[in-house]
Amino acid sequence: MILFKGMRRVPTHLKTPAELVLIRYSTAANISTHDDSRNLNPLQPSVPVGNIESPLLPETPVSWVPSPYTSPGKTLSQYKKLSKFRLTSLVVITTMGGYAMAPAAFDPTSFAMCTLGTALVSAAANAINQYHEVPFDSQMSRTKNRVLVTGQMTPLHAVTFAVVSATTGLSMLYFGTNGLTAALGAGNLFLYTTIYTPMKRISIVNTWVGSVVGAIPPLMGWAGCAGTLDAGAMILAGILYAWQFPHFNALSWNLRPDYSRAGYRMMAVTNPGLCRRTALRYSVAIVGLSVLAPVLDVTNYWFALETLPLNAYFAYLAYKFHEKSDSGSSRKLFRFSLLHLPVLMLLFLANKKEWYFSKPAGEEIKAKDSSLLTIKQSASSLGNVLPVAVAEESR
Repeated sequence: MILFKGMRRVPTHLKTPAELVLIRYSTAANISTHDDSRNLNPLQPSVPVGNIESPLLPETPVSWVPSPYTSPGKTLSQYKKLSKFRLTSLVVITTMGGYAMAPAAFDPTSFAMCTLGTALVSAAANAINQYHEVPFDSQMSRTKNRVLVTGQMTPLHAVTFAVVSATTGLSMLYFGTNGLTAALGAGNLFLYTTIYTPMKRISIVNTWVGSVVGAIPPLMGWAGCAGTLDAGAMILAGILYAWQFPHFNALSWNLRPDYSRAGYRMMAVTNPGLCRRTALRYSVAIVGLSVLAPVLDVTNYWFALETLPLNAYFAYLAYKFHEKSDSGSSRKLFRFSLLHLPVLMLLFLANKKEWYFSKPAGEEIKAKDSSLLTIKQSASSLGNVLPVAVAEESR
């Protein structure tokens, strides 16, 4: 009989269930022999131990490795998995888009601090999220191989990584950009780890809360550059907020068995009709927000025209998903959403209303106002002089 311990085979001669040895991943030790060629033969004679027969012990010594066990050469790879590297990269890209769209001059130092600080805060949030969800991630095929579930990293190690990342990231945002950007980062960290994460098992409202979390990074980029938030920032955040629904609803549709097994309250599981309707409504909302951007002087009017085919096709896929919800339509909508967002952000940048390379927008406006004031003053002084000169000539 062969017992499986992780990916290793443990040969035994135990005959009954009462004789089985229970092996637990998180506390048991992994046994690895130095010579793989000396495998035990199940047919070899065994030596009785009490009432239970056990195989002959190998002559070669064995080395005991504690579990969880982190290989020194894989630490960086495990940190990337703990921080959900691809999700963090998407957060950073939207933050960079918000910074570039802000009506202020580009500053390399504040841009770097805003980008790195946001990445560290996002990594901390994802690490805390995985720390809380270990029992539930172990029940899902998509998440069962995460580093905390498989014991590649201890919970204490993960929490320490999260604390160091959050502290460093928020410090970079506060001292490298401004207090508003740091406050947005701290608020988003709290919202994701304290409200969104536990709400996933309580109510489908978690999807709306998660969309707010996804809409805050572009606001951080905007605030990091301009120091304030205005209507343009709200347009950008609104598009990110609306994009979350068709993106995530299409993703969750094919993961319904996993979410149901783990006990997560997702629209795709508890209310499939609402899941389809919400994806369609918010995809149409993106069309309206894109048209509104030039009206509020965020972009030029070419932006509304150029994004119309892109947003229309996105809404069409959401409509197909609404009418016929299956693995095919949901997969098409999800895959196109991954292309839709970066293309939309690039069109935002290409059609930005004004670019500032030297001074922030506020300073340029003040400079224009001061120059106009100087012209008016000079004109008024000239008007006071002219009558006197004419009177003198008439004498």
